[in-house]
Amino acid sequence: MAKESPSAMSNNEIKPETELKHYIPYYREINDFLKSISSRHETANPDFFCLRLKDNDLSISNFKPPFRKGFYFISLVSNAGNSKITFDNTNVTRLNSFLVFQSPGLLYSFYRDSSASGYVIYFKKECLSFFKPDFDNEFPFFSILQTNFFKLNEAKFSQFAPLFEEVFSAYENSGDSRHTIAAIKFLALLYQLKEYTTAFKQWEEGFTTPQQILLQKFIQLVNNFYIEKRTIEEYAVLLNVSPNHLSQSVKSASGKNALHYISGRILSEAKSLIRFTHYDIAEIAYQLNFSDPANFGKFFKKHTGHTPLEYRKLEVQK
Repeated sequence: MAKESPSAMSNNEIKPETELKHYIPYYREINDFLKSISSRHETANPDFFCLRLKDNDLSISNFKPPFRKGFYFISLVSNAGNSKITFDNTNVTRLNSFLVFQSPGLLYSFYRDSSASGYVIYFKKECLSFFKPDFDNEFPFFSILQTNFFKLNEAKFSQFAPLFEEVFSAYENSGDSRHTIAAIKFLALLYQLKEYTTAFKQWEEGFTTPQQILLQKFIQLVNNFYIEKRTIEEYAVLLNVSPNHLSQSVKSASGKNALHYISGRILSEAKSLIRFTHYDIAEIAYQLNFSDPANFGKFFKKHTGHTPLEYRKLEVQK
């Protein structure tokens, strides 16, 4: 079976991966990332940082284009309003409360509503150096392949918030530069969240077919690799299935073809970059791994009916 790839994105339009790295920022250290979001915060502990999200906090950038980081991330957020968490094709724009887990190296971008509040913890495994079991095996919700995202109702948020508050209280009142007590409380928090995520996954899988499970895995992989990988064959390799089986399963579970999800993810990021940044269209084209702005323009117009500049003007007028 021949490789499939989204229209207007042939192989000669995709940049080599070595060149691509120039366009997707990678923040190895927590403080480097904090600087990138115009945050006034800085951590003396390079392995552990607790950040309170407060409504109308203008000290943190509300939009962050696609990036990767070299550390873990966990967040509990409420009053999310128009916030948009972009890591797959799931509709996560109508948010109230959510819980999210992410491992190092995964692609991520966000738009934060100014009303959003809650807790964000950035950490490296070194902050739990006293913990002997294998971290990734013990806490599988930190997956190297995907971001794990859970929408929460008000009751569930109210159940989790005090657990996060214990960690933050210990962190903010610590005289220890390694925040040892806060780290111990954080480990206890992870075990409490493990119970919830495990039960949720078991409940969810009870209502899904094998095709739906494969669709979900495919969408999660598209989120993390949509800039580098744009063919069905490449994702089939990652999922250890044949391209034909993947295509048929996606079609059966969703009624849409697999390329729809790849193109849709690229288009979603393109719209965010056009709407929320001042990047010129050429910069956006290269950041999204198109060979040149003309090919990006053709792709964008095919899927929206507008050129990128027309779309930007329309959004400004809203």
